[in-house]
Amino acid sequence: MNFSTSYFLEVFPKILKGLDVTFTMTFFSFIISLVIGIVITLIYKYKIKILYQMALVYVSFFRGTPVIAQLFFMYFGLPNFITPLRNMNAYMAATLTIGLNMSAYVAETIRGSVAAVDKGQIEAGLSIGMTYYQIVNKIVIPQAARIAIPPLTNNLIMTLKGTAVAFTIGVTEIMGKAKIEASDSYRFFECYAVAMIIYWVIVVILTYIQKILEEKMNKGY
Repeated sequence: MNFSTSYFLEVFPKILKGLDVTFTMTFFSFIISLVIGIVITLIYKYKIKILYQMALVYVSFFRGTPVIAQLFFMYFGLPNFITPLRNMNAYMAATLTIGLNMSAYVAETIRGSVAAVDKGQIEAGLSIGMTYYQIVNKIVIPQAARIAIPPLTNNLIMTLKGTAVAFTIGVTEIMGKAKIEASDSYRFFECYAVAMIIYWVIVVILTYIQKILEEKMNKGY
């Protein structure tokens, strides 16, 4: 089967209609991952009893198992044992699963970024009478944020690409739209080529934004 340029251009706007679902899933999943990642980082930092061991197992589990297996477990498995989850739709299941999965990676990113801040600066802050809150707010966070931008952007890109598994449970995001169009026309090459190009363009834009943020935050250094 030859590549059809006319069909490629025709199907492009149809698949593009899944962009809003992909964007919202990426946004909410990443927010979930950031919140849980920060909590896990705090547990790591202060080595809170019991919670520390639970956090280690949590991170190990979500980093060590495939996201698609986690998604099926969340959508098809857990509702059989947890009654409130029986009303969970595919979109919610995918968003929550991707958020939980990425939180393990985000936690390691934030932990590493905070650990990279020179401890001598923290000691210097204490020596001149700064409170711990002032040190965190004025020394640790600004520097950790600068260090964390590249890996956090990578985490965001992974979250974006991770939403592609949602079509396996019926969510019509970009990959879902591509699958529907490909099934109807049997033009799999053109449809999935469109999906790949859309993801690629988004990643290029995110990478460009990352570079701008890095330049702004590195001016003082």
